[in-house]
Order: sequence, then structure tokens, then C-alpha cells
Amino acid sequence: MKDLKRILLVEDDERDIELTLAALDDINIANKIDVVRDGEEALNYLFKRAQYKNRENDTPAVVLLDLKMPKVDGLEVLRQIKESDELRNIPVVILTSSKMESDLITSYKLGVNAYVVKPVEFENFVKAVKELGSFWAILNEPPPEK
Repeated sequence: MKDLKRILLVEDDERDIELTLAALDDINIANKIDVVRDGEEALNYLFKRAQYKNRENDTPAVVLLDLKMPKVDGLEVLRQIKESDELRNIPVVILTSSKMESDLITSYKLGVNAYVVKPVEFENFVKAVKELGSFWAILNEPPPEK
């Protein structure tokens, strides 16, 4: 069995965090899930700065990234991930309530792997997260680390 990588959930809405974690737990995902609550904290986590400077060297299997967040928005987090030699191969899935076409277009121009608009209904939200978790954390084969 291959080593299970971490999943990084970048989300500022407490209810969406709870729903996402419950959905991933419901499919018995064994990956460790780290949660950060704004874009600045996400960048600190990914680049091992500030409170995360001593974090283990394992890169996440996938980043589930909200767009509309305080301090640094999701598009800037995505841009910095994809511009980094060390991080660019991490799959990034935008998980957002934004239906703005400009957000969608910009996300793909920056190199996002998938863009999912959060369903408003609980059952649809849980189903979407389960499918994302199954694919990106279990089925997807990431490139080997250098």
C-alpha cells in the first residue's frame, strides 16, 4: 500500500470545514487532513514559514482551496503554488461558492486541476466532496517527488 499523503483543506467557513471533514470521514479516507483558515496561513503551511516552519517535509496529495478568503484570496494562493518549482505539481482543486466566470477562467489559466462550485444542498455537497476525496487522495497517482 502506498504511503498516504496529507490533504490540505483551505477554507474559512466553519460550516464548510465541518461538512468537508464529515464527507471525507464518511468514505473512510485514511489521509491526514490539515485545515487552514485563510490564504496567508495556507501559504505559510505550504512554504513552511511562520508557525509551520518545522512542519514535516511531506507535500499534500491535494489542496482543496476556497477562493473567497480573508488576508490572501484563493487565486493568489493558487498562483504562488503553480509558480513554485517545489509545489507546482501538487493538484489543486478549487472548492468554492463562486460562480463567477472570471474566477473560473483565471483559475484554469493559473493551472488549477479542477474547479468545483459548492452545491448549496447538503447531500450534493457531501457527494461532491466524497468524489473529490476518492479521486485525488486515493486514485490519483501523483508524479514522484524529486
